Amino acid sequence: MLNVCVLISGSGSNLKALLDAAADPAYPARIVAVGSDTEAPGLAHATAAGVPTFIVRPQDYDDREEWGQVLAAAIQEHGVGTGPDSGLVVSAGLMRILPAGFVHEFSPRLINTHPALLPLHPGAHAVRDALAAGATETGVTVHVIDEGVDTGPVLRQARVEIRPGEGENELHERIKQVERPLLVDTVRAIATGELQLSD
Repeated sequence: MLNVCVLISGSGSNLKALLDAAADPAYPARIVAVGSDTEAPGLAHATAAGVPTFIVRPQDYDDREEWGQVLAAAIQEHGVGTGPDSGLVVSAGLMRILPAGFVHEFSPRLINTHPALLPLHPGAHAVRDALAAGATETGVTVHVIDEGVDTGPVLRQARVEIRPGEGENELHERIKQVERPLLVDTVRAIATGELQLSD
């Protein structure tokens, strides 16, 4: 059974999908904790599922690296460590770039979802950027977090066709509908060993 800690900043729709999947005893991963950098509304999903939550606010620390150290310690307290076969950290809507020290400690057992087909459209405005580029398709990527911005190894991708005249919010919502099952399946594949994360 793979122990998973999920990090969020917002409504937690990807978290909810993972919690729903993990409620099935046949699913090979369990969510052992959910962390956030703020009073995220999505923490309520974890509370409803009986999963412990914690908040580590960057503004409470002198710099990003110190914040990352405290965040790492909170994750480790819930049974997700930094070595091989010691669990997985999933950034599921955490709206902050993780400090280099934190990434070095957990990667490659540290994954993220991104609403574009990386390496196209990295960064915080991926959906807007795809529309601005006149793309006819975009999608979602699950990738390992490294020290760059959306530059880590791609694990899984799914494509989404862009409809004529479609706006950013509508497209982003359709991407999220593809993103949730892709993330659930990627975590399953990591847990079963179907998908290898090279340590």
